[in-house]
Amino acid sequence: MENQQTIDALNKLVQINNERVEGYHTAMKETDEDDLKKLFTQLSKTSTKNTTDLTVEIKRLGGVATEDTKLSGTFFRVWMDVKAALTGKNRMFILNSCEQGEDEAIETYNTVLEECSVNLSQNQQTMIKAQLDLLKADHNSVKAKRDALKQHA
Repeated sequence: MENQQTIDALNKLVQINNERVEGYHTAMKETDEDDLKKLFTQLSKTSTKNTTDLTVEIKRLGGVATEDTKLSGTFFRVWMDVKAALTGKNRMFILNSCEQGEDEAIETYNTVLEECSVNLSQNQQTMIKAQLDLLKADHNSVKAKRDALKQHA
């Protein structure tokens, strides 16, 4: 197992979590709706915890956790859509855009698990899978809020 490959894989996850934190902090500033602020706060907290745990593991391996947030153009565009939606105050568009961002985060985790598992210890894989479960729960929270809105339309 090569430490640098493991560090690089873990840093991909740090980046997507940094992106989520930044995106949801922006979203919190842009909305006046208390339920959305509460949702965005919870989603941000998930990624803050994930980043902390990943950073500890990266440091244990002798690496440095990235502070970068630009993992992919796709994720950046999703957050621009969220910002535009918040400015327009369209709840359905906001929640659809958030769900796209959550899909991107889940996809990143799945890719790391599939493509980098040979470089990850069993403990690291367990940590990543647990974080993925948290992201899926966050995704389901966004989806439930969006689906409830559809039912009232």
